[in-house]
Amino acid sequence: MTLKEKIGYGLGDMSSSMFWKLFSYFLPFFYSNVFGLSLADAGILMLVTRVWDAVSDPMMGILADRTKTRWGKYRPYLLYFAVPFAVCGVLLFTTPENGKTVWAYVTYILMMTVYTGINVPYGSLLNVMTSDSDEKSVLSSFRMFFAYGGSFIALGIWEPLCNFFDKSKAAAVETAQAAEGLASISTDPTAWNHAMIVIAGCCCLLFVLCFLFTKEYVKSESTVSVGQDLKLLLKNKPWWLLIGAALASNLFNTVRGTATAYFFSDYILKTVEIAPEWAFLVSAGIFLSIGEVSNMVGVVLAVPMSRHLGKKTTYILSMAILVGLSIAFFFLPATAGGYWAMIVFQILISTFTGVISPLIWSMYADVADYSELKDGTASTGLIFSSASMAQKFGGAFGGAAVMWLLAGFGYDTTAGAVQTETAVLGLRMLMSWVPAIVAALAIVVTFFYPLTKKKMESVQVELAERRNA
Repeated sequence: MTLKEKIGYGLGDMSSSMFWKLFSYFLPFFYSNVFGLSLADAGILMLVTRVWDAVSDPMMGILADRTKTRWGKYRPYLLYFAVPFAVCGVLLFTTPENGKTVWAYVTYILMMTVYTGINVPYGSLLNVMTSDSDEKSVLSSFRMFFAYGGSFIALGIWEPLCNFFDKSKAAAVETAQAAEGLASISTDPTAWNHAMIVIAGCCCLLFVLCFLFTKEYVKSESTVSVGQDLKLLLKNKPWWLLIGAALASNLFNTVRGTATAYFFSDYILKTVEIAPEWAFLVSAGIFLSIGEVSNMVGVVLAVPMSRHLGKKTTYILSMAILVGLSIAFFFLPATAGGYWAMIVFQILISTFTGVISPLIWSMYADVADYSELKDGTASTGLIFSSASMAQKFGGAFGGAAVMWLLAGFGYDTTAGAVQTETAVLGLRMLMSWVPAIVAALAIVVTFFYPLTKKKMESVQVELAERRNA
């Protein structure tokens, strides 16, 4: 496999991740503080729409498994959905004058449906680009490296883009006034919409390039009915356990990421006093972007760690470290020194979440191979659709949980509101204890996952013999 193909594959998740991270980290803030939904309504919206989206994933996987074109089974969808993907992103961040609740539900469901249409085939493409398990880990690492690179760009420029398109912010810059206002993100609906137009255009181009640079090499077919495919999947123990592990890792990331905008807006920016020359570093976007760069470091470490320790052991070890770091984060003070310590912890936490991310996708490829050997039929798209399903369930429950917990702690969404001590405590717990509990649950689930390094070596040998027979 050429470097061009590896980079091309990575560009696909660079596009997906730019959207996904903005949806996960800033869309809740958009709905509650820009669009105008209540916290409770925003939480219900995110849960209902993403649950539907997660349910639609297996449908897309089944369809993709049975697609036959001159470009392959999965690759064509990257081209078919590239433009709709971008258009739906813009509509999602559009604020109408009337009928806001209906608009929010329709555009979110539409966006997530199109996201499924392009992302499930994209994920499945991994398993038909190579049949080698270690090479799949390499491809997964390229995928996640570019994904975090895209996230870094999107999160890093999002607040500046919103502020750039906000006329009131631009006027403040010109007059050198409203310094306090410049420290926070714009809440102008038009500015958010225009910022998304810029991001969406980039995402469309990246998916087209992914289509052009990749190829399908491994030939596999689903030889049973849709009903039998689903029945076999539900009997697959490693698949169930991996769903649990993937759900937990996505929940961990979503809770921390979603809470960050609120954590900064109503705690850090109002509490931490830092030297003026370093003030630009005190923002949710910068904090999250630092995390994305650290994720990229973790992705690089994932391949040597998993080759030496095995994927399962590497996952459990990384999650154990995340438990400890997350709990310690709670005790960092809201001072200048404490903020620098938070940056250090963000780097460490993000590095180990970066180690985990490519492992999950590579482990799904292992489950697909195990399933093909065990059941005699290839259901790669269906299995990888479950990965997307776990990601979306994690996002759905994580985003909704943050909304509801904030409401439970008495968080006030009124512009300029001073939060109570209880609300601030809730923000701090959402950045520490809550994700720590999720990481601990992930360790318990993964402990029972049976596809060890030794087991997969045996599976690959037997599967290669069957495919070549």
